[in-house]
Formats: sequence, C-alpha cells, structure tokens
Amino acid sequence: MVDCNDLCQRLGSDDPDVLRDAAFDAGESGCLQAVPLLAKLLSTHNLGVQEAADRALRRLGGKEVVAAVKALLRSDDAPVRNAAMDILRAVGSQDFPSLLELLHDSDPDIRIFASDILGSTDSRLAVTPLCDALLKDPEVNVRYQAAVSLGELAFAEAAPGLGQALGDDEWVQFAVIEALSKIRDASSVGALVKALDKSTDLVASMIVDALGEIGNIKAVTMLLKRIDASPEVLRNKIVKAVVRILGGKALSLLSPAERERFRSYLLAALHDDEDDVQDAAVSGLGSVGGEDAAEAVLAHAARIDRDNLPERYEHAVAALRDMGLTEALGRALREGDTAQRSAALDVLSNLPCPQCPGLLIDAFASLPPSFQPAAVKALAGIAGEDAVEFFMALLGSDNEAVLLEAVAFLGGSMRVPAAGAPLFGLLGHPSDAVKEAALDACVAIGGAELDTRFRDLSHSEDPMDRLMAVYALGRMGVGDHMDIIRAALIDEIPDIRKIALETLADSCGHEETSLPLIVSRLDDENRDVRLAVVEVLGGCDSDKVYGYLEKALDDSDDWVRIRAIEALGARGESAAVPRLLALAGESSKIVALKAVEVLGEIGGPDAFQALLGLISSDDPELAGVAETAIARLQDEQGER
Repeated sequence: MVDCNDLCQRLGSDDPDVLRDAAFDAGESGCLQAVPLLAKLLSTHNLGVQEAADRALRRLGGKEVVAAVKALLRSDDAPVRNAAMDILRAVGSQDFPSLLELLHDSDPDIRIFASDILGSTDSRLAVTPLCDALLKDPEVNVRYQAAVSLGELAFAEAAPGLGQALGDDEWVQFAVIEALSKIRDASSVGALVKALDKSTDLVASMIVDALGEIGNIKAVTMLLKRIDASPEVLRNKIVKAVVRILGGKALSLLSPAERERFRSYLLAALHDDEDDVQDAAVSGLGSVGGEDAAEAVLAHAARIDRDNLPERYEHAVAALRDMGLTEALGRALREGDTAQRSAALDVLSNLPCPQCPGLLIDAFASLPPSFQPAAVKALAGIAGEDAVEFFMALLGSDNEAVLLEAVAFLGGSMRVPAAGAPLFGLLGHPSDAVKEAALDACVAIGGAELDTRFRDLSHSEDPMDRLMAVYALGRMGVGDHMDIIRAALIDEIPDIRKIALETLADSCGHEETSLPLIVSRLDDENRDVRLAVVEVLGGCDSDKVYGYLEKALDDSDDWVRIRAIEALGARGESAAVPRLLALAGESSKIVALKAVEVLGEIGGPDAFQALLGLISSDDPELAGVAETAIARLQDEQGER
C-alpha cells in the first residue's frame, strides 16, 4: 500500500519523472492529502507532469479537489485557468455549493466561468441559479453564458426563464433562442412567437428557425398569421419552419384558402438563397401540387447540379412524383431543354399512372437520339402489355442502347412469346452486348419454337452458333436436351465443351447420367476444360465425386491440381488428409503451399497432427503456412 506522506514528499521533487509517478500513485491510492500539491502541479511548465496531475485530480474528485482547483480560476496563466475549468466541468457537481458561491463572485470573469461549469453538471439543481444569473446579472457576458449553459443542460424547467430573457441584448437573445431550440419545450413557443414583433430581422430569423426545430404544431397558426406582414427573407424562413413542423404531406390538411395562400409563399421560397429553404419549399409544393408548382419545381430540378448534389436533385424529383402526372411534365419532355427533359424522364421512370406510358410513347419520336434510351428505360419501368407493340417495333432500332432496353423488356420483364423469332434473329447482331441480351431473352421466353430453332443452331458450322445453342438449351432444361449436350462435350472447340460442362453443374448428383458425362472430360486435352470439370465437381452435392477429384490431383497442370485441392477443402473431405500431406512434399511450391493451407480448412485430428509435423519443416515458407493453418484451427475450436 502506498504511504500518503511519502507520496507528498515525492510530489515536492524537482525530477519530472518522479513527479509523474507520484501523481499517478496519488490518483490510484486515493491520497486526498496530496490534492493541494497536485493542484499546484497544474501550473508547472512540464506537460507530462501537468497531464499526470490532471488525471489524478479527476480520479480523486470530491470537495477537496473542487476547493483546490477553483482557486486556479483566478490565475493569470490562461492554460492553467483552462485546465482548472476542464477539471471542474468533470468533478464540480461533487461540491455544488462551491460552484454556486462562484456564481456570486464580484469578478465577472469568475461568474462566467461558474456559469460555464454549471452547464456541464447535468443537474437540475443548476437550473434555478443559472436562470437567476440570466435574468439578474449585470454583466452581459455572464447572462450570455448562463443561457448557453441552460441550453447544454436542456431541462424543460429552464424554458420560462429563458422566455423572459428574450427582451435582453441581442447578443444574449442569440444564446437564449439556441437554448430554447435545444430544450424543445412547448411552453416556449408562445414566448418565441411574441418576441418576433420586437426583434431585429436577424433575431427574428433565428426565432423562426428555433420554432421549426422545436416542431410544436401550435406555432404553425401563429407563424401563418405573421407571414403576410413579414419581409421576404423572414417569410421564406417561416415557410421552411411551417413545412418542417407539419411535414410536406400534412400541408394538405390546411384549409383550401390557407393552402392557396401558402402555395404562393412556397413558390417564392423556391428562389431563396439558402438551400435548406429551397428544399423545404420543394417538399411543400410536392404536397400542395398544381401545375404552377410542377412547372416551378421542374425548373428548380433542372438548375441543380445533379452530379455534385444528387440528394437535392432526387428530393426535387420525388416531389414531382408526389404531384403525379402534370402538363408541365409533358411540356418539359417534348419541348424542354436538356436538363428539363432529363428531369422529366427521371420523374416518369418511377411514376406508375395509366397515362404515363402513352405520354412517353407519343413523345419518343420527337426526342433527340441522345434522350431516346432514357425514355425507353423509363417506359420499361412503368409499362405493361399496352407497350408491347411499341417495343416490338424497337427491335429494328439502330440505337444499341434503345435496342438493349427493348430486348430486356420483351424477353425479361414481359416474356412475350411473339418476340421469340425477332429476338432469335438478333443472335447474329454485330454487337456482343446485343447478342448476350437476346440470348438471355430467348432463354427466358422458351417454348417449342425457340427450342427447335436452337436445336437447329446447334448443328451450325459456326462455333459461336453452336456455343449459343448449347448455352441456351442447357438453361432451358438439361434433361430435354441431353443429346445436344453429349455432342457438345466432344465438340472440337474447347469453349463449347466448357459450356456443356457448365450446363450439367446444377444436375450433378441429381441426374444419374450427369456425373459420368462430367468426369468423361477429366482427361480432356485442354487445360481450361479440365479446370471446368474440377470446378463443377467441387460444387456437386454427390458423395461420389471424391475419387474423381483425387484423380485430378495427378493432373499434369499445376493449376488443375490446385483447383482440385481447393475443391477438396471446400467440401471438407477428411479422407483427403493423407494425400494432401503427401502433396506438401511436392516439388511444385504453389501446389505444396496450397495443400498445407487446405489441411487447415479441412481440420480434424488427422489434419492437425499433419500440420504439427510440418511446422518443423526446413522450408520456412511451408512452416509459416502450417503455423497459420494451426492458428486457424485453434481459433475455430475456441469459437465452438
């Protein structure tokens, strides 16, 4: 146990190291006798000693610390005063009467410090003395700090006192309004609104913002009564506050006369200099709606830099969707500039309404080519069978982006059987993207006609035709096209053999004929085909594949062997442990390292013993991988 007297002697040392250690021990041992000495060390010029004394005083706390540290508030050394303030903010509430004494000190600076510290006590006991200081102290900066601290405490009991201070100097009013907005008490709404008539424009603006923050609905009526007589900037602030309190949707609950009057103010606020005011106006207009509102918000959306301000742009687009289909949208689509057309298309892309598809279809031909893909995309998002004929006509488009949207709609969204033949014809398109999209669309549509077409295509002399046919028929049903897949497995083109193997992946383990067909290519002359076999076997849910994967470990290509090792690990094949241990001695370093790594994945006693034997390997790299694998096994065991 540390002796307190010895500690105090050490705290009188000139050695910084001794002082730091002594300060630490004083805090740990609870030596209150050391408090005055620790407080004195706050004035030292050694930063390490200062920090040690600071920590010790905070740890000790209590009346002794408050009494010793509060005296430092009168120091001429600013860093010392600041350190004392920070400590008292942390422990001052442990001697509340001492703080209240400071609040009545003859020195206004001390009263400011006391007001500040009381704001950190998180105690309701601080409310009344701070309200007294706010309303009675002769020094404006004390009153200001008292208001700030009441806001930090945020207790509703302070609201009446703060309301009385709204007639104080403008500097104090700023802090009072901020404090009331933090407290959010309904009782302050009336006082804030009443103060509007006696306030400067700047203070009035702050009051309106505070009312919006408080969010009490009774402020709405009061604000609307004052909106007509308010200057433009303040009117816009009132608009923002009302929208914030009610929410955009609730504006529809206003009486028709109030709603129409408020609409005019919303339109004006849309041109305010502040972004948050504009955004509030957008929300309100989205709720009240109307052609003039739609036209104004469309123009506003077109002005927004959507790349740098995507959230504000999406907010405007969402408001336009809330208004529904308007004539303004149609005009913007047909006659607007680039930005307006883009905004209109973004709105329409997620605006399901009976007339919207017709609007897009009618306007399509008049749109510049650069806008047609977006228009088709928007239409695809909301259209149904009524747009099939339009999309069928687009299958002859020279615009690749338009063509891709048409293919996706007819083959993906709608799966129109009548589109099968023209989509099949696009398999000869020069664009690979169009070919792929058309192929997937044909697979999605399916049916006897396309089945016949793909069967015929599988006999083409063109390898690409055969590849597409095998891919499509495999996805349209392996069991019905096994003859095609068998032929593809011996095709002269390796990529076709790979595609045939991939079509069998889902049926491996379920169809008796699939597994023999898959492993028939285990000795394929092409490495990529053999890799495909191993990959398919690794994902097969059959318990008959182990022997085939073990055979792949003897492949002439290291990467085939590595993939086989990985497949054994992924399947957790414990029977493979002896073989993997043998592979750890391979001359091929990458095969050996992979085998050791996978032993750690498989786990179990046999794998653990094998790895233990490998950590003493003369090869440091192999030993390192073995150690990592053992650590992994130990971690997994610890989690169980």
